[in-house]
Amino acid sequence: MEAVRRLRAGLRGWGGVGAMAVACALTVVFALVLPLSGTRGGGPAGTGGPAGTGGQGVAHGEQTRADDCRAKGDPQNRSLRPSSSESGPTIKKIKDNGFLTIGVDQNSYRWGYRDPNNTEGKAELEGFDIDIAHRIAEEILGDPAKVRFRAIPTNQRIKAIQDGQVDMVVRTMTISCERMADVAFSQPYFTTGQQVLAPKSSPVKGYDKTLAGKKICSASGSTAWETLEADQKSGKLVASADITSVNPPNQLDCLVRLQLGEVDAVVTDGALAASQAAQDPTVKLVGAPFTTEYYGVAMNLEADDLVRRVNQVLEDYLKDGWQQSYDDWLSATLGDDSTGSLPPSDQKYRD
Repeated sequence: MEAVRRLRAGLRGWGGVGAMAVACALTVVFALVLPLSGTRGGGPAGTGGPAGTGGQGVAHGEQTRADDCRAKGDPQNRSLRPSSSESGPTIKKIKDNGFLTIGVDQNSYRWGYRDPNNTEGKAELEGFDIDIAHRIAEEILGDPAKVRFRAIPTNQRIKAIQDGQVDMVVRTMTISCERMADVAFSQPYFTTGQQVLAPKSSPVKGYDKTLAGKKICSASGSTAWETLEADQKSGKLVASADITSVNPPNQLDCLVRLQLGEVDAVVTDGALAASQAAQDPTVKLVGAPFTTEYYGVAMNLEADDLVRRVNQVLEDYLKDGWQQSYDDWLSATLGDDSTGSLPPSDQKYRD
């Protein structure tokens, strides 16, 4: 672990193929040895969360809700009404454990990452999503440090929840109708949209015909990949674009492939792409966002009490805390005006 820490501390800045390739390689290492933050109670990580995905009745109910969501196209309005109650079984298990286990990213600049140039030399997890995780721990357990972080690849987020490895995932995870059949989501805490990232010297101009014959990278299990596949089938995306050759498990890996010249463009959430463009001055966002995405906290299908409590935390956080976190982490890449990143003001819930 010490050797890994020294290697990361030796990186100078975030741009450049070498530094990013090392960061990519370290993803696997840290997923196995990610240090814990907060209390150090006994038992495996994730024992505070519910196990499994529930019986057939739960699965059928969620599938019905997902179908209804697809028909209406409003995934952001499908979460449970907020509640401050902490009497439910899921929250009781978390309190008995004394900590929350939260799946996060550790390589998304300004969202969830370890800064090797941290002046204090700690290189602890930090970023916009990490602030939310600490706030949830503070509200439920009375201490923002009572959280155990677990690094989760993009394509393992749902499985980690279903297997009980984590109590929740706070990892730039888009709320989608398809995912609602597998996990429960909180209300939205951020709004963004899919966008194209390409080298500044590239002829690619956006999500249009300039992608013809180009190799596009998107992370497996991401909404970007789902969008690319659906749009190519429908004809919205040019047929000659190659979307299947490069689909790594982590979204950051796509930036490395772009830097190495192995792909021509990356498609991901604009909020993430903006941070990646800040890491590497040789790439840029091209074209306008072509979807609307809402980030939410993902939890187990049976954890209704936890979903309601997290929604209350987020409702309060949006009034007191969200803007400060945006200013701290995202204003440098997304601009000072956070209006377009705020969740919908007319938030709707189900009972």
